[in-house]
Amino acid sequence: MFKQLKEDIALIKERDPAARSSFEILMTYPSLRALRSYRRANWFYRRGFFTIARMISQRARNKTGIEIHPGATIGKGLFIDHGMGVVIGETAVIGNNCLIYQGATLGGTGKDKGKRHPTLGDNVLVGAGAKVLGPFKVGSNVKIAANAVVLNAIPDDCTAVGVPARIVKRKGEKVSQCKVTQDIDQIHIPDPVSQELCRMEVELERLKKRLGELENRS
Repeated sequence: MFKQLKEDIALIKERDPAARSSFEILMTYPSLRALRSYRRANWFYRRGFFTIARMISQRARNKTGIEIHPGATIGKGLFIDHGMGVVIGETAVIGNNCLIYQGATLGGTGKDKGKRHPTLGDNVLVGAGAKVLGPFKVGSNVKIAANAVVLNAIPDDCTAVGVPARIVKRKGEKVSQCKVTQDIDQIHIPDPVSQELCRMEVELERLKKRLGELENRS
């Protein structure tokens, strides 16, 4: 227990430049308290003491503003920065060394049964206010921008922004929403709003060109 606590404090010191001392982290950081409560609640949950587990998690929610369902699966090195308003659902899975900012939600859509919440790979960043909703996978090394709403799976090494979220970078390179490729992905489709805007832009350019040709003839 003390070894885990030392690791948690060291992680916060590494990731938060505002952390001044171990004592300050121990006494004031809601992320630390929420994760410690989650581990206790998860211990009871895995042994079938569901009510006790929920009581522990709800008490932690009331004290920290962070709601982690005791049935969630969380890897090593999770840091919840600030944390107020964070919600992590029952069947959510979080990989190693992830970073979640305040107001983020790993939730369900309300229509799924069984596995209802997302799975995050390793080294995922979920920005402030972002919503990741549904039983799909977000790959490793993914960055989800603040206030994005993710409704479909995201492959590794991508950056997603917008409502609904669309991929704007893959492996450090920009992804054009107007570009049509032959290797069409049937799951990670582009944002339909962006597609329509691109179509309108192409049509406008065609009409401007046509108008210019008519003016030259006259």
